Amino acid sequence: MEDLITTTFFSIMAAGFVVGIVVGLTGMGGGALMTPALLFLGAGSGEAATVVAADLTAAAIYKSGGAIVHAREGSPNFTLAKWLMIGSIPFALAGPYIVKAVTSDPDQLDFVLKVSIGFALLLAASTYALRLYLNLRMVRSGGHHGDPDPRIRPLVTLLVGALGGLLVGVTSVGSGSIIMVALLMLYPGLSAVKLVGTDLVQAVPLVLAAAIANVAIHGLDWNLLIPLVIGSVPGTILGSRLAPRVPQSYIRRGIVVVLTMSGVALLDKAGWAPLGREETHPYLIAGVGLATLVLVPIIWGFLRRGTGLPMFGAPTVAQLEDPQYVASARRRKGAKATDPAPTSDSGPPTG
Repeated sequence: MEDLITTTFFSIMAAGFVVGIVVGLTGMGGGALMTPALLFLGAGSGEAATVVAADLTAAAIYKSGGAIVHAREGSPNFTLAKWLMIGSIPFALAGPYIVKAVTSDPDQLDFVLKVSIGFALLLAASTYALRLYLNLRMVRSGGHHGDPDPRIRPLVTLLVGALGGLLVGVTSVGSGSIIMVALLMLYPGLSAVKLVGTDLVQAVPLVLAAAIANVAIHGLDWNLLIPLVIGSVPGTILGSRLAPRVPQSYIRRGIVVVLTMSGVALLDKAGWAPLGREETHPYLIAGVGLATLVLVPIIWGFLRRGTGLPMFGAPTVAQLEDPQYVASARRRKGAKATDPAPTSDSGPPTG
């Protein structure tokens, strides 16, 4: 027990708790934040394969609770989830074996995984920003009337699942970010609740399959998994309770900044050739972080103005779900498109 309860134990638990709060607040996929956080903490001896296996196992645990709640409330579209799972589960199982086939050298494996995760984080940042923009357009247009039972497009949905499954199996990133954006684009008529429910239902077997394959190849570090679960589960619950009262807009734009910095930092840590294998570049990472921190709000402000909103503003989810608040926003929009209507780009939580 003394070997288990260490400073590293509490550091991992704290990281799990903080990331869990963010997941509960925004629905952001935990792997996109948890994996780089654990790697930078040096958890699992700093080996990417060990971190990915533990992170996926923990995600399978804490995502199951959310999926059960949504399933009981009848919010998921099970037909859509079925086609996603048909594509994602085989590729999630195959992903780790594909990486193993590429290289059997431990150092080369660590390099391949870190570079893969770095690019996956940059892809997640891009798709997450796209998701915010789609929400902005949807909310600003008055929202879709909703189509609880859209016509499913099996082939393209299966391909989305396959891509997401491969990404999750290799990097643990993608189940809650990249797949959700694809669903928003393919099925815009689905309500936010159904999008979240569908994504969670398909994510549990996807993440579980990826976890099984990674554990079978790389084993499971219990010293990493236990504090991760202890921290992430209550963090997710707390974040879910706080979500209605917190301005989602600022948090979600902040996540784009964090994902971008993490992706660049991980590529640098891996010694990706264009950045130089011999040394790390902290000033480059700091510069990327500062640039995105300054540019993201400015660019987003101009996008808001392009839809008739003021450059800055962030109502909470509770306000957006208040019928009087929404009705007032729509009346102002109808009166004059350029009025500073109190509509937010964040929209209802979309997972």
